[in-house]
Amino acid sequence: MTNGEGMTNEYSSPNDESLSGGFGAASGFVLRHLSLIRKSVIRHSSFLLLLFPLTLHGADNLGVLGSKPKWEVLEHYQETITHDEFTHLINDVYCTHGFAADLIKIDNDAAQILANRESHNVFTLRFAPDANSEAHTPRLWRPAKSLPSAKPGKPLLGLRVALDPGHLGGKWAKMEERWFQVGDTKPVTEGDLTLRVSRMLASRLRKLGATVLYVRNSTDPITPKRPGDFKKLARKILIRNGLPQPRMGGDVLDPNDPEKEQTIRWQSEMLFYRYSEIRRRAVLVNTKLHPDLVLCLHFNAEGWGDPSKPTLIDNNHLHLLVNGSYLQEELDLDDERFEMIRRLLSRAYDEELPIADTVATSMAKATGLPPYQYPTTLTTTKVGSSGYVYARNLLATRLYRCPVVYCEPYVMNSKDGFARIQAGDYDGIKEINGVARKSIFREYADSVAEGLAEYYRNARGL
Repeated sequence: MTNGEGMTNEYSSPNDESLSGGFGAASGFVLRHLSLIRKSVIRHSSFLLLLFPLTLHGADNLGVLGSKPKWEVLEHYQETITHDEFTHLINDVYCTHGFAADLIKIDNDAAQILANRESHNVFTLRFAPDANSEAHTPRLWRPAKSLPSAKPGKPLLGLRVALDPGHLGGKWAKMEERWFQVGDTKPVTEGDLTLRVSRMLASRLRKLGATVLYVRNSTDPITPKRPGDFKKLARKILIRNGLPQPRMGGDVLDPNDPEKEQTIRWQSEMLFYRYSEIRRRAVLVNTKLHPDLVLCLHFNAEGWGDPSKPTLIDNNHLHLLVNGSYLQEELDLDDERFEMIRRLLSRAYDEELPIADTVATSMAKATGLPPYQYPTTLTTTKVGSSGYVYARNLLATRLYRCPVVYCEPYVMNSKDGFARIQAGDYDGIKEINGVARKSIFREYADSVAEGLAEYYRNARGL
């Protein structure tokens, strides 16, 4: 599920990755601010989320667990982009909801970008006079056209692909609110499902020539932090947002407690598994793995009510996400604004959109799923030609410094999705709900691999 990917994320939440749909009433990567914050209600996969655009760090003007941006790094991007290309990416991809007039000012020769809200310092980005004059764009990842020669049958030869199975699963699944159970059936836990798919996908990608890297290959968190490390910050958040004496929340939170988000425990857990975890994954991707592409693997869901007595629905759908469509409130944060500009200048979008479109087409053909239609355009912008791809500012898609394709197939609590998950993995074809189907895990892995192979075959002229 798209979690924490909505407002801003570095992993998947407002400043850590952006809001996204979660399971049940308390879904979303974002910490839900209370009465003193501006509240904007949005929907993602039928989940109502409260976005909190205001900073938790006051004068620092940073996102949750964010760090002070190093604007001097962007000096390496001087004259690497023309005025027209920069304007196109700002208006049509990254700032489709608009932005405050004092944040970005564009003239013929340069863009003036506010670097610090407190000091009013400005970063000046000089444009290249024309496309032929553009300086080399510095980046650690390689587009398809820059990869070494491939061979027939090995279209991914030389490609470094990092697989990022969403969430944690295992003992963390209930905390993550990515757990539900129907009667005595096997519990559905997204983190475990995505890990199973990633291992199958890794095998397929290696056969196609890729070097496969794991962002996560177990149910262990990447972050060394745990919920208890965030109690003080959680208390501070609650007090700052109008709850002078926040309660701890007990040893185990009631998932149906309408006030659970007002507890120190809930806020601490969210800081741990959403913000800290995703930010640590970004550090791993950016400083050790250095992939050419990250595939974020998720399953989707719609509101299921009580996780022990969930509602199964008829809706089942598919969509993919790339980074973009920042909210004006997100752009007001110094670190998110910096991360957006850095991502824009790296031209990750030029690579990730056609990959996403090709993979989406392959997945749609294999699954037969219709495209998900966001009920509001508050946080997303439809992009590409497939009809399945949206731009959205998720924490992971924003912080990973390479092209990122975020897959959201299957509604786990749909009648069809649930039945197929319960059927587990199997060889060949099995009839499920009257339809002969491949294992849902193999279908997922096969369709992503086939889409990726098609893109790189075409891009490399094979």
